[in-house]
Amino acid sequence: MGGVISAPALAGILKGCTAKPSINWKPAYLSQEQATLISQVSEIIIPKTDTPGAKEVGVPEFIDLMLKDVYSEEDQKRFMDGLKKFDEDANTEYGDPFIELSADDQAAFVKKVHDEAIATEHSENRPAKRPFILMTKELTLLGFFTSKAGATQVLQYEAVPGAYKGCVPLKEAGNGKTWAT
Repeated sequence: MGGVISAPALAGILKGCTAKPSINWKPAYLSQEQATLISQVSEIIIPKTDTPGAKEVGVPEFIDLMLKDVYSEEDQKRFMDGLKKFDEDANTEYGDPFIELSADDQAAFVKKVHDEAIATEHSENRPAKRPFILMTKELTLLGFFTSKAGATQVLQYEAVPGAYKGCVPLKEAGNGKTWAT
């Protein structure tokens, strides 16, 4: 009897001791919890490898400012409704809010939601407006590739283009990288 009672209590204590992800910036539009969720999702979309990840180059802050300063009220509402549903769906599927999931569960959930959104985008029942995960992906890519690291370390960048080379094989024209400008 003691084992049955203490097992849930022990699980609650252990769960309470797990460090939750946090952010080191003050959101202008999102709440602290929403900004943390966006930070986690953007880092899953563009993780740190031999180049900086989305968090490191400030993509979550970029998304926050885009929502505040650029998006229309209708798009803000659609994004926020999608964010809320995304977190609710994670809670329904895993029993915890998205930011409290393990890194593997977060990545699996983002992939599942993304794959479903892509399948819907390519179906006859395509929604009129892009779903939350695709809006977030679009903002993440925009924020990353317009950052200094994204434009100079991932894309090929020359502030002032060099000499003109008229007939160059494609393999030689950029060393396999796409042009940033």
